Amino acid sequence: MPNSERRPPVHPLLILTLGILAISTGSILVRFAQVSAPSLVIAAWRLTLATAFVAPFALSRRRAELGSLTRKEVVLAGFSGVFLALHFATWITSLEYTSVASSVVLVTTTPLWVALSAPLLLKERLTKPVLIGMLLALVGGIIVSMSDACAWKSSRLVCTGLAGILQRQAFLGDVLALIGAWMAAAYVLIGRKLRYRLSLTSYIFLVYGMGAVVLVLLIGWRGQNPVGYPALTYLWFLLLALFPQLVGHSSFNWALKYVSAAYVSITMLGEPIGATILAYFLLDEKPTAGKLFGAILILAGIYLASQSELKQSG
Repeated sequence: MPNSERRPPVHPLLILTLGILAISTGSILVRFAQVSAPSLVIAAWRLTLATAFVAPFALSRRRAELGSLTRKEVVLAGFSGVFLALHFATWITSLEYTSVASSVVLVTTTPLWVALSAPLLLKERLTKPVLIGMLLALVGGIIVSMSDACAWKSSRLVCTGLAGILQRQAFLGDVLALIGAWMAAAYVLIGRKLRYRLSLTSYIFLVYGMGAVVLVLLIGWRGQNPVGYPALTYLWFLLLALFPQLVGHSSFNWALKYVSAAYVSITMLGEPIGATILAYFLLDEKPTAGKLFGAILILAGIYLASQSELKQSG
């Protein structure tokens, strides 16, 4: 699929950087909310509040555009919302069963699935810089994630908790995280196809709205209560909707109109870097040498992939 014919009003890398910073708050806010709320409830509130913020703008300013959508476009937007909902449902729930390190390693395979699918589904040719950048960023993401579970001791790599992978709960969490990566890949691929036609406001209204409906149905099916939590928990819900969702995900959805799905998915691997920085200041967690090295690889991969992508977009 070709890029948009008009020049982007803002450099895509600037918006993507903003998106990375915003989504980096997600894992910390989810952990805070999980103290008193189930994972599905957290995900449902996140998308419901985000939709509520977007709805007035979409219904007042984009009503004509929404009314002109074809049945195919509405169906695609609906599927995108379903995939987004399932991404949050599986990934957030995976954190209840497996370690953060294992979950993040599996979720960061999203660019791989996007890269493998984009040539077939979107007819987007993967350039050599994008492929190399994807590999560098993936390796960097794995190193950042594994640094939480592994360390060098007596000139050898020692990993803790690996035996737990074979346990039922850990295995279930790993499977859920991998499914979350697949769902995220589908969400990005559909977004790339629709954003070429739809404005950002219309697209996120439809997708976030459908995602919210799916998650509300899921918590009803599981018999979970959407209300009755401490006031502080609702603050975490609100912050999740505002920053990682409205600012973070919407930044990536904006960029999908101008750069390829593969490149957008690669930039998402910048999240571990932002999360590490926030953890340093908020949780007093000092980054290890492994995290710093992995961060360098991620940044190098994003920069390398950006060279061909941004030349095409601008």
